[in-house]
Order: sequence, then structure tokens, then C-alpha cells
Amino acid sequence: MYDLLKGLRVVEGSAFVAAPTCGLYLAQMGAEVIRFDNIGGGPDFRRWPLAENGASLYWEGLNKAKKSVAIDLGRPEGREIAQRLAAAPGENGGLFVTNFPVEGFLSYEALRKLRDDLICVRVMGWADGSQGMDYTINSALGLPLMTGPADDARPVNHVLAAWDLLTGAWCAFALVTALLARMRGQGGREIRAPLSDIGAATMANLGFAAETLFAGHQRPRMGNDIFGAFGRDFTTRDGEKLMLLAITPKQWSKALEALGIAAPVAAVEAELGVSFATDEGLRFTHRHRLYPLFERAFAARTAAELGPAFDAGGVTWGAYQPLEAALDDPRLYKDNPVFQAIRHPSGLTYPAPGSMGTIPQDVRGDARPAPRLGQHTDEVLAQVLGMSGAEIARLHDAGVVAGANP
Repeated sequence: MYDLLKGLRVVEGSAFVAAPTCGLYLAQMGAEVIRFDNIGGGPDFRRWPLAENGASLYWEGLNKAKKSVAIDLGRPEGREIAQRLAAAPGENGGLFVTNFPVEGFLSYEALRKLRDDLICVRVMGWADGSQGMDYTINSALGLPLMTGPADDARPVNHVLAAWDLLTGAWCAFALVTALLARMRGQGGREIRAPLSDIGAATMANLGFAAETLFAGHQRPRMGNDIFGAFGRDFTTRDGEKLMLLAITPKQWSKALEALGIAAPVAAVEAELGVSFATDEGLRFTHRHRLYPLFERAFAARTAAELGPAFDAGGVTWGAYQPLEAALDDPRLYKDNPVFQAIRHPSGLTYPAPGSMGTIPQDVRGDARPAPRLGQHTDEVLAQVLGMSGAEIARLHDAGVVAGANP
């Protein structure tokens, strides 16, 4: 946790991954992020993975450091409260993150009537308003047909919600950018962030789209080969799989030196009339001539022998390990200062990250857990909307709002 955004109030009406990720990043940089949900929880409140007691580890992971308000969004009075929260007054307020539809009670036009300088960042599926989620956008972009073994034509879905995460990060950036514009007197605005556009733009930024346009077809599946460079997994004498990557000339030369195959590689270069040291693309083009040399070198030594040799030579490599091993890895989890063991709403205590980046000039604050659903309902209604105790009590009695379960 850092306090660079301390004083900002962001209201979040969202579910699933992209929009909550945006709010999470802002909260971890010090913003007050107030999330409102339906009483009893929204569609992601019980989403897997679950703890043994049924609590969503997913929900408490994406909502760390936020405040929670529970409202009956099916009733007009509850919807009015959500609108008032999104457009609440204050120089550092009027910042709203949502994935609710463009039209409806949380439309920009409806909210703008309450606050003209409102900034609304809206996550969408498709830019035309059609429903779309990470995995359906990914399938439309062609990536599952590029992923997987070269001898298998079945599409392979990745397990990481990449477009959701990219969209959430971009939305946090866009919200702060729009806030700077508002501070310069340029007013409020709505920013629409469809997963489809984030995905299509990213594919274009990486050259995937242009490559396919000019070739007339997308690149073929190639298993674990790194496209355009020399990189793949290799198996050691004791059956361990290690990932080796050589992009720069130095990485390439150090790998050959550590494996003791500089001479046979030079013979291949002489035969083909090329220099692998000067062009990573040539290493990729002729990888099938190079792979047998690397495979034999790996197969002659154990992982325990290769690891120190690679490290001593500055080779870029990594061991494949399951997540349970990664949790014991001091560089990833065990001794990583990004993580701190805290007690979560599920009642479990386990490591949680604060801000993913590190600012050496600032003190890293404690990681903060997600709230219990409705934990801050009374506090927010009183402090943000200025409601009296009697008014808040009436809303509770009428079932329009709810607090956290004891």
C-alpha cells in the first residue's frame, strides 16, 4: 500500500475481473475506493476459487483495501443511492468505475445530471454493447488457435484472464488521466473500455495483426517455441524441464558457453552461411537444426549441475515448478516484501499483496484485506451522502440497505 492517491474517492459498481481490478490498483495506491453491491452480494460474490467455508477467495482477492456498501439495487430508492454515491460532491470525488451497461440507471447521461464534471470509466464486452467476456473475446481474436501443440488443431484456452487484467490496468491509468484533465479545467467525461478494443489494439501493438494481414493467415501453433527468437523447454538428465531463452547476443553466447556447444553451433553456422549471434530471427528460423544440439547438452547434465552453471554465466533460464513450489520460492512469495500475511473476511490468514510495484523512496504500508459485504454501509451513507442516523436506520428497516453480517 502507498498513499500517492490519498484523498481521492472512487466509487465502484462492478463485478467479475476488469473493473474490480481497476478499483484494486487505485486502492493500493491510496485512493478511498467504495464498492457497492446488491444486498447478499453481486454475481461474483461466491465465485470460485472458494475457501472450505464457502467464502470466495477470488472476491476477497480483487477487493482488498476497498470499502463495501450493500444496497438493494432492484428498488428505485436503492438505485438512487447508488447514483448519488457515484456522483457525490467533493473536489476529489465524482470518480466512478463500473461495468454496468451503457444504458440504464448508471448511464453517463443519468449520472451527469447529478454532477456535470463526473468522470466515469466503463468496462464493456464489445464496443457495440454486445455481451462479451475475456474468454469469448480471446476466442474471437484467434489466440486459442495459436496456442498449444503443433500437432493438435484443438483450440487451447489460456487460464489467465489477460484481457480483463489489461483492461483493468488501462482503466486505472485512464481514470487518473481524466482526473488530471479535469483539474486543468477540461471537465468530466465518460471513458468506455471494451475488452474487444483492448484485445484488438494489443494484438496490433504487438505486430500480430499486421503479420496476419500481410501473410494472409495467422501464425501456426508451435508448442512451447518462443516466436521469432530462441526459446523452449529442454529436459535434463534427471527429467527436470528447464526453460531457456536467448534473445540478445550476450544471452546466446553465454548459453552456448554454459552448455559447451559453441563449436557444434559454429559448424552449423558455417554450413548455413549465417551468424546466429547477430540475428535472433535466424536462431528461430533454424531452430530445428539447433534443438538437437541443445537437447543432447541438457540430457547430459542434471538440473542441479546446469542451474549454477547458467547463473554463473548470466544465462536467462527458469525451472518449471508448480504453484505450491512457487509459494515457497523466496523471490516470488516466501520472502517477497510485496506480500504480507493478513486475516481475510473468510476468516483465513494468508499472504496478500499490496501494490505490485515498489517505490524505493516511499514507505510501503500494510496490505489491507477486502471488506465484509456491507461493512461500511452506515459510514459511507453518513460521511459521503450526509445522511442522518435516523435516515440510515429507516433505510435499514425498509431493507433498502444492509450492513455486514456479524
